[in-house]
Amino acid sequence: MTVQVQVNPEKIMQVGMGFWASKVLLAANELDLFTLLSSGPKEVKQIQDALGLHDRGIFDFLDTLTSLGFLEREGVLESAIYSNAPDVDVFLVKGRPAYLGGMLSMANNRLYKFWGSLEEALKTGAPQNETKFSDKPVFEEIYKDQASLHEFLGAMSSIQMGNFLALAKKFDFSPYQTLCDVGGANGSCSIVIAQHHPHIECTTFDLPPVEAVANGNITAMGLQDRIKASSGDFFVDDLPETDVICMGNILHDWSEEQKLILLEKAYASLPEGGVLIAIENIIDSERRQNAFGLMMSLNMLIETPEGFDYTAADFNRWATKAGFKRTEILPLAGPTSAAIAYK
Repeated sequence: MTVQVQVNPEKIMQVGMGFWASKVLLAANELDLFTLLSSGPKEVKQIQDALGLHDRGIFDFLDTLTSLGFLEREGVLESAIYSNAPDVDVFLVKGRPAYLGGMLSMANNRLYKFWGSLEEALKTGAPQNETKFSDKPVFEEIYKDQASLHEFLGAMSSIQMGNFLALAKKFDFSPYQTLCDVGGANGSCSIVIAQHHPHIECTTFDLPPVEAVANGNITAMGLQDRIKASSGDFFVDDLPETDVICMGNILHDWSEEQKLILLEKAYASLPEGGVLIAIENIIDSERRQNAFGLMMSLNMLIETPEGFDYTAADFNRWATKAGFKRTEILPLAGPTSAAIAYK
């Protein structure tokens, strides 16, 4: 007897038209709707006036956000009162510690259009970002003006903040006195570690255009006596000598050969007993579960000439080749983990 499997198109339509939901969320973030609602529930007219929205579409926009779980609502249409869902109030309100909106802003302003060329990337293997019509390296293009520099650094900080907080709480930093965050962007990792572990002195290391931004954040947090910002090129310059080296979303930017170079440079700068911590969306060994990690690797196809995300086994192989004696994986927030190598 033939058993008929019941199937339906729900998953196909949900994913295939997923850009609808994505763009609604990105637009709400770009309009600062969630920050507006952080002060309390608002009537439709209050939201409309504050954000300058047209009559047409206002109810569909707000109710779509409600149906997707980003807003909560009492009443319907003209009598409706909207407020943020609990997770939105934590992660999408500007100025709050776990703010993720910076990454969504970059997704809206940069990645959304670049991902429209995924088919070309899959056929050519070539990046589809600002470098597509330029011979300049990607970071030189991104850092070419203050607006794009600040947007990119804000995105990197926001997508990693939950991971930095988890690392500060989960990893035992007590044996170590110094830390360097390589590719430290605006200094967020160093700031979080310094706040949670007063015995550690930190250095945040990145390209020269980033140093002033990092110094501004460090000074704003009153941590200039325990964190310093330094600049250089981690492929050209020696890494600072330190007990702990962190790399947050750095290794996945590069080819396997370049990844190994960075691990070898980290090994050379660490003392015996030192540790390298790579914060990445580590792909599961069966390559079935961490969909975000797999899509992040596709994002590296879009963004870089040779970058890709990797599994724990990949990291262990590279770390062993670089000389590290053992590795482990420490789950952080969501799909992200710390790949840790001990010298």
